[in-house]
Amino acid sequence: MNSLGPVSPDFNTASVALPQRRVLSTRLVDYAQLAKPRIAVMALVTVVVGYTLAAGDGWQWLRLVNALVGIGLAAVASGALNQYLERHSDRLMSRTADRPLPADRLAATEVGLVGLVSAIAGLTWLVVLVNPATAIATAVTLVLYLAVYTPLKQHSSLATAVGAIPGALPPVLGWLAAGGTLDAGALALFGILFLWQFPHFLAIAWLYRDDYAAAGMKMLPRAARRPGLTGMLGVIYTLALIVVSSWPSQLGLAGDGYLVAAFVLGAGYLVAALRFQFAESDRTARGVLYTSLVYLPLLLGALTWDHLQMLR
Repeated sequence: MNSLGPVSPDFNTASVALPQRRVLSTRLVDYAQLAKPRIAVMALVTVVVGYTLAAGDGWQWLRLVNALVGIGLAAVASGALNQYLERHSDRLMSRTADRPLPADRLAATEVGLVGLVSAIAGLTWLVVLVNPATAIATAVTLVLYLAVYTPLKQHSSLATAVGAIPGALPPVLGWLAAGGTLDAGALALFGILFLWQFPHFLAIAWLYRDDYAAAGMKMLPRAARRPGLTGMLGVIYTLALIVVSSWPSQLGLAGDGYLVAAFVLGAGYLVAALRFQFAESDRTARGVLYTSLVYLPLLLGALTWDHLQMLR
């Protein structure tokens, strides 16, 4: 009792429950951050594309769903374990300092456990409910990303090329999940994703070069200090991408409509890369970055749509 009379039990309960709900909400958001959801969703979209192209008339919804669950768990493992391994360097970069681990909102052992459990669960799910080939390729993706690319960033700019390999494998995982083999079709999808990443990541490395340098990460080649060289690399990879993006049409996976779309989209990507080469700045680097984020879903959408039209 106080001078105003007895305190209502309902008031006490509500005052305690509200902070608890906020803590729970914040924790759920932190767990979601571990998965790097935007990257994970993009990867799963490419899995669907690979599955669609390989399945043809043998489409099975349940197999696709099981593939997405297993690969999704692997994506959670990839994000969580990457943040566990880079928790110290993340503290040194402004763009990552507010992640759950460097901000001390989650414990390192907790995040490591989430990553390991997700990896084991995802790979087991794929072996049992999809096929061993998809599980093996997913395991290779995790090993390359976590055991090779992640530590290599502290030592060599070649990490970007190495990291592009696991980054290009998700559509191949979808292809294998549908029963496809590692043939020219799978290689074409891999090649598109592999080459697309270079202008994209070079732009990111340019924009956050000071952050990466503060954390001791070598994301740009030493020669990139020369004006125009980073942009020139982006142009070279974009030109190669325009050539490789025509391959699905040549393999009979898509028709002329896709081929036209691939050329137009590639030309737009090339223009952005050329602008960055001739005037390296944060503005032109962002232009490459934004163009890359438009290019990929439109290209994959055109490829999938044209392929489905051919099956009718």
